[in-house]
Amino acid sequence: MTLVTHMKFFSSFNPNLNYLAMITKRDLAVAALTLGIASTAMIAHSKKDVMSSTIFEWNDVEAKPNQVGAVRTFFRSPTATLDELECHVTTLNPGETSHPPHQHSEEEVLIIKEGTVEALVNGQMKRVGPGSVIFQASNQLHSIRNVGEVPATYHVFSWHSPGMKIKK
Repeated sequence: MTLVTHMKFFSSFNPNLNYLAMITKRDLAVAALTLGIASTAMIAHSKKDVMSSTIFEWNDVEAKPNQVGAVRTFFRSPTATLDELECHVTTLNPGETSHPPHQHSEEEVLIIKEGTVEALVNGQMKRVGPGSVIFQASNQLHSIRNVGEVPATYHVFSWHSPGMKIKK
């Protein structure tokens, strides 16, 4: 039995289905092709390129000056397991704060490279130096300030677990 014969058969039970007998193989082929193209486009558009293993050379990443020092953004990209993984390096001039105390859904790890900073962690200011690691949990108030006499530089790693990143 051909497709057209099937359509005629079903429409014989219900006169409201007579329009099925008018659908041609060409109509079905065009519909299937359109659906395939639309599905492919939707999948391609919705899935960003994920970052694969790579190396970022320090001197290849521009330090962009700002009001409190400078920042080098190494990457901010989806990975195979995260909606976004970000790494930047901030240099704070003596006495400067990167921003007022704030909170956000993503977690952060800061690794102090040089200088002395004071970080707001669990409601308390803690002073730490080179080699120290600071973990800022999700939605907890935090900030960081250079309390030394020389610029303080630290690496920041933050990530958005699947479903946590706010769509723009």
